[in-house]
Amino acid sequence: MRISTLLLGVSLLAVAGCGSEFNRETGADNTEQFGNATMNNVLIQSGQKDYAIQLAGRFANEVPSTITFAFNSSQLDGSAIATLRQQADWIKTFPEVRFRVYGHTDLVGSNAANQALGLRRAKAVVAYFASQGISRSRLEAMASYGETRPVVQTPGPEERNRRTVTEVSGFVQNHPSVLNGKYAAVIHREYIELAQRAHPSNRVIKTQTSGN
Repeated sequence: MRISTLLLGVSLLAVAGCGSEFNRETGADNTEQFGNATMNNVLIQSGQKDYAIQLAGRFANEVPSTITFAFNSSQLDGSAIATLRQQADWIKTFPEVRFRVYGHTDLVGSNAANQALGLRRAKAVVAYFASQGISRSRLEAMASYGETRPVVQTPGPEERNRRTVTEVSGFVQNHPSVLNGKYAAVIHREYIELAQRAHPSNRVIKTQTSGN
């Protein structure tokens, strides 16, 4: 009798443990930038998260995502503007997509000063995008300490650490394509257009014939 009772108790504990596991939301341990577990579920089930990741990969592969700054400065130089112009052209191609700009510093100075400087750099990039006709509602400036994500581990001044990084962060929720769930169309739209264009080498060469 005691053995049966003990086995029953163990079984109930096992079922309770399984129940708590099965009742957990998908992505309950999610710590990514897309938000809490419930939001993560919605993004996964709608396919939005997967498509956002695809677009993020395309952006990183097709345009330079990083610019650098002079020491203790948030001013955009000629090289930075040239890169941001490429980013802006890409961003304007995808009006359904939102972007974040992360500002970084090198390891010189205090955390508070570097956080403020990183944010000024990110805001400078957002301001440039706005000057190119991109809605600020699609853009977000984020600050990041130089001490937390340096490209080069050095306590001294380092240009590669003094940077901003532009990334795809998601979709514009009130855009018609997004409301209709046409994420795949957003991803593949440009590819389809490229496939339909005539290749520059496919030219028709006209030859003149002499009349008799």
